[in-house]
Amino acid sequence: MTALLEVNDVTKRFGGLTAVKNATFTLQKGELTGILGPNGAGKTTLFNLLTGFMQPTTGSVSFNGAPLRGLAPYKVVNSGMARTFQLCRPFVGMNLLENVLVACMSPRAHQDHDKEERARHLLEQVGLGGRGAEPVETLPYGDLRRLEIARALATRPDLLLLDEPFAGLGSSEIEPLAHLIKKLHREEHLTILLIEHKLREFMALVSRVIAMNFGEIIAVGPPEDIVKNPKVIEAYIGKTEDAHASA
Repeated sequence: MTALLEVNDVTKRFGGLTAVKNATFTLQKGELTGILGPNGAGKTTLFNLLTGFMQPTTGSVSFNGAPLRGLAPYKVVNSGMARTFQLCRPFVGMNLLENVLVACMSPRAHQDHDKEERARHLLEQVGLGGRGAEPVETLPYGDLRRLEIARALATRPDLLLLDEPFAGLGSSEIEPLAHLIKKLHREEHLTILLIEHKLREFMALVSRVIAMNFGEIIAVGPPEDIVKNPKVIEAYIGKTEDAHASA
């Protein structure tokens, strides 16, 4: 079976710094996979390489059987890949409904003849139903995360990339958002690739982990195997435990 996403020997250098080194992995349709690693491991750089915000120094990325190299971010979106960012990027000066409506203009959403109805449905789907008229500037940070997901969904992606969806959220906000991500994966049959630093929530959410350190993929497997992997313990979990011990 052809993989939905194929990453082959991808390297990204910035002068003498290698941010991503020889990354190789595949995603099958329907997976909920996470990328794990400490700060500086190359996770967001890898997301940028997948979505056209950066181009690989060497290597290739294929999506739905087509090469992505050289494509601008909007063309990657048009191919069926959408993402959210660590920092929320709403359209200031617009309300929630208008923010989602802009994304509903994506060429992949051409079958949505009633764009406003589609936008309202997406707001309802992410837990923001009935709030379309609210100015985006008044939205709490946890709800901004949900709005970001609604805007990504508006492009009707085959693959959704979530960059630290729990960042900046309190414990009372994380569990409902994790439930939403699981629901989207299950009910919408959506393939999801995410980055997250909150280890417990991350491991409970994903079915497969790609572990990175210093730009390299050091392990791939189910969460129960990754937490016992010596390289991962040294690179990530061990540092977390050391930090708790010294706190």
